[in-house]
Amino acid sequence: MIRVLLVDDQPLLRSGFRALLDIEDDIEVVAEAADGREGLALVREHLPDIALLDIQMPVMDGIEATRRIAADPALAGVHVVILTNYGLDEHVFDALRAGAAGFLVKDIEPEDFLHAIRVAARGDALLAPSITRQLIDRYVTEPLHLAAGRTLDGLTNREREAVALVAQGLSNEQIAGRMVISPLTAKTHVNRAMAKLRARDRAQLVVLAYESGLVSPRNR
Repeated sequence: MIRVLLVDDQPLLRSGFRALLDIEDDIEVVAEAADGREGLALVREHLPDIALLDIQMPVMDGIEATRRIAADPALAGVHVVILTNYGLDEHVFDALRAGAAGFLVKDIEPEDFLHAIRVAARGDALLAPSITRQLIDRYVTEPLHLAAGRTLDGLTNREREAVALVAQGLSNEQIAGRMVISPLTAKTHVNRAMAKLRARDRAQLVVLAYESGLVSPRNR
């Protein structure tokens, strides 16, 4: 069962998302909140698989809530998905820097929304290839500097190859096809790379791959 927490200051929007989720046999909405502070408290109480957070909320915004979730080791299993009205804007980049696993535009089609929840719950990237390319463009022009110790030197050749493919927006299944290995082995390579680089999720692997020079814009 995928456990979801909804955090948005618009009751009508929360009701709409909840209506979609409640009819699914494998998804459960464990709680709702109207601001980031209340949402953070509920995340700590319920430990959901997915925390759907609006960016702009009263009391505490989604970015600060995301930052606090990402910084708490007890919440390592919580995947934060940001809800936005505007697509790839300044707030989304700030949320990804804070530790969000991905984001959804609020006018997403219902079937795409449900698919995204399941993708995020698996720990896979919630960034479509087109969005990944925009993300890469921005990080290339405004790079984040690697934290001390977060070089790629400790990765095996296969792990480096897997990270490079993650940076192209490929899923584990697509990585497996490129590397001629099983999806499980591909996932293992990605997970080991994330652990070695202390990356919270695949979105951070994209950033690290480009900042380290493992891949470059012309390789897209």
